[in-house]
Amino acid sequence: MIYAHLPALQVALPLIAAPLCVLLRRGFAAWLLALVVTWVSAAIAVALLLQVLHTGAVSYLLGSWAAPWGIEYRVDVVNAFVLVLVSGIASVVVPYARASVGFEIPVEQQYLFWTAYLLCLAGLLGIAITGDAFNVFVFLEISSLATYILIALGRDRRALVASYQYLIMGTIGATFIVIGVGLLYLMTGTLNLSDLSNRITAVGHARPQLAALAFLTVGISLKLALFPLHLWLPNAYAYAPSAATAFLAATATKVAVYLLLRFYFSVFGHSLVFAHLPLPQVLLALSVAAMFVASTVAIFQQDVKRMFAYSSVAQIGYITLGTSFASATGLTGGIVHLFNHAVAKGSIFLLLGCVALRIGQPTVARMAGLGKRMPWTAAGLTIGGLSLIGIPGTVGFVSKWYLVLAALERGWWWLAAAILASTLLAIVYVWRLIETCYLREPPPRAEGVREAPLSMLIPALLLAAACVFFGLDTSVTVGTAAQAARTLLENVR
Repeated sequence: MIYAHLPALQVALPLIAAPLCVLLRRGFAAWLLALVVTWVSAAIAVALLLQVLHTGAVSYLLGSWAAPWGIEYRVDVVNAFVLVLVSGIASVVVPYARASVGFEIPVEQQYLFWTAYLLCLAGLLGIAITGDAFNVFVFLEISSLATYILIALGRDRRALVASYQYLIMGTIGATFIVIGVGLLYLMTGTLNLSDLSNRITAVGHARPQLAALAFLTVGISLKLALFPLHLWLPNAYAYAPSAATAFLAATATKVAVYLLLRFYFSVFGHSLVFAHLPLPQVLLALSVAAMFVASTVAIFQQDVKRMFAYSSVAQIGYITLGTSFASATGLTGGIVHLFNHAVAKGSIFLLLGCVALRIGQPTVARMAGLGKRMPWTAAGLTIGGLSLIGIPGTVGFVSKWYLVLAALERGWWWLAAAILASTLLAIVYVWRLIETCYLREPPPRAEGVREAPLSMLIPALLLAAACVFFGLDTSVTVGTAAQAARTLLENVR
């Protein structure tokens, strides 16, 4: 009985738990509730993925109202993969955040953090699972409003400015998305994504359809921080609480990428987006620009969280580069990189939270000699950095390999060379950090600095270990991503 309602429980559990945190008004009780809910959500996501892999797509009708009139939750291998990613990262971050939030956020505000965290989780899961265009917008707003609060709870006063910047940019993005959804509804009279994809073919390449595509592309690109619409991201990642940074960096932009894939391939269709418009060329150019410009900016950052924030903009470029190919190999590379970057960047930001706990906001100068004072933390950061570069044996190598293969399939040797060249830029900023940690003497004030508590260190190192595990055993990630790519390309028309 419960098994049949797993799609609804996936979103309902964190959504119901959030107001309960407000009623509890105690940090520890709210954390315990968040821990239970996120772990159950992760178990539900895994169960849905296994069900989809064995029996095909799952359709769940809310209130038993038949689609397209009622709201449908539809799970296929693409969004099941995203559900596992989001809930999995959340279930690792929550145990870590107990000590981190206790250090960075006043006691009287901690229950508010967990309320916003659960709302953000519910919103991200809802975006991934819903099969209704307007519901996408509703869940997008739930996650965005919660994200503004999470960022604003940072200790640094600049967190308020960062939150305000994201509020402005996020509102513009959401407005573009709702206009795009409205235009689609005016043309087709339906909001169900599956029904939209059927009816939109009859509309042809009408101007309102092209306008809807343009509005949705710009709005979603703002949310996923596609270059040059990424300006909200560096400050948001740098000044948010450490646990929030790790969670948002690993999940929020990935869900927005999923949304772009869903609209491009499942709603508008390959023939419009990739055959009749210059969108692939535009996406490719912006992706390559992100890979080079953001990596170059990262090299010159002194604040290490900002450095890896700009690195995220570059890594998102690799994901959208895979999308621009619109081929099985390219999409597989992009979707695998979506997972791999989430694991690597989640690990890095959790470890930087450990550093922040001991020495304050992590800067290059403050992290001198970290390998001697916090050897496990420095080792984890090294593994995460090598994953971003794409060293063989780490997750980053797997996805970049598929992206290079996709470029070679097209005969674009110059692009394969560009992917390798942009990797050299990642080597520069990652080596700068490794050299600082291991080859520089620690400052006198670092005397007595020790590792963070095990409750923080173990989750962070677990993700670092995952960078190696999934770099050596690619059967789960590449296998699922390849199937997700085939699912998206089945809708070619």
